[in-house]
Amino acid sequence: MLAVLGIPAPRQAHAQEPEPLPDPLRLEQVLQIARDHRAEIAAARARARAAGERPAIVSALEDPIISPSIDHLPFMLQGVDYSVSVEQRFPLSGVRGHRRSSAEAESQRFRAETDRVALDVELEAVTAFLMLQERRRIADILQEQRGLSQQFVDAAVARYSAGTGTQSDVLRAEIEVSRLDAVLRSIGAEVRAAEAMLNTGLGRSADLSVPALESATPTGLPPSNEAVREAAFVRRPELRVGEAEVGRSLAEVSVMKSMYSPMAMVRTGPSYTMTDGAGWMVMVGVSVPLWRGRLRAGVAEAEAMVDMARADLEAMRRMVEGDAVTSREQTLASREQFLALRDEVVPRARQAIDPTLAGYAAGQLPLVSVIDAAQTLWSVEAELAAAEFSLGLSWARLKRAMGDRGAQP
Repeated sequence: MLAVLGIPAPRQAHAQEPEPLPDPLRLEQVLQIARDHRAEIAAARARARAAGERPAIVSALEDPIISPSIDHLPFMLQGVDYSVSVEQRFPLSGVRGHRRSSAEAESQRFRAETDRVALDVELEAVTAFLMLQERRRIADILQEQRGLSQQFVDAAVARYSAGTGTQSDVLRAEIEVSRLDAVLRSIGAEVRAAEAMLNTGLGRSADLSVPALESATPTGLPPSNEAVREAAFVRRPELRVGEAEVGRSLAEVSVMKSMYSPMAMVRTGPSYTMTDGAGWMVMVGVSVPLWRGRLRAGVAEAEAMVDMARADLEAMRRMVEGDAVTSREQTLASREQFLALRDEVVPRARQAIDPTLAGYAAGQLPLVSVIDAAQTLWSVEAELAAAEFSLGLSWARLKRAMGDRGAQP
């Protein structure tokens, strides 16, 4: 059916798949693959190329008109007066140059839009990478917790066999193992969902396998507020889009003002009459821009669009500045949380496990104390994985807010 309509049939999925991902997969490789394979970037580049052709189109003269004409044909059919004319129109103002300027500004806007799309695609890829990294680390933590819970079961069974423990302790420890088994099955689905998201962010089929991930958590301080603001004002493509829109609107004002000038027309060509024979004809005409109200309204409309574009640009400047400063502060907050969990909270939670388990095996502590210590460890380790994800994402958003290509932390 598609072939009948002239639409090429889609190729098989396996014929379109890119090469296997590097193993291990690094964040900078993710960014490069996303830039090379995401269709959104290809579409934006195509739009920019198309817009780049508009200046030549809108600034060209109108096509000439060739008009063969029978000027007089007697009813007796004894000869004929005829002519062949070529007509060309010429604007008597700089409207062609103004139209070119407007189209060039539009082309600049689309080029800036291409950079904006690339930045958004990179941020999506980084987010998917960090999310998969977090889900896999949570799965590893759960595996460790499951092994630790099995030790609780073994200790409870040993105490019960020795007559120093109760059957309820064994059941309570086995419940903890069953609970972790259920959570592991759930996290497995979440890992697969994160893999599908990363594949989609890289422009690949969602069901392809993803190798191990390799990344370094950024723990350095972000740039100063002044540096962040300056980078955002210089690099953010949204500002270039706004500036191009202002330039296009100013050019449109010039275009509308040019409409006050007339349009010239020249018509010339050979002619023939029965009385005088062959000759040449020339005609010159000028349009009369008579309806001034329409022209004034066109200029007023264009000037209002300039005011709107300038206001939009000023609003975008404020938004860019706020986005950059906010992203920096969020990065600082995420960094403090991650460092506190990594350097203080998690080590202390791990130190509490062995003495608690030994105390239970010696009959000095109840099983609930052991399980509470294990659940505390699992909770803070999950918080650490989430904090690492938050820190990486905060850095990525800060890079995006500064307009940096390659949004990796």
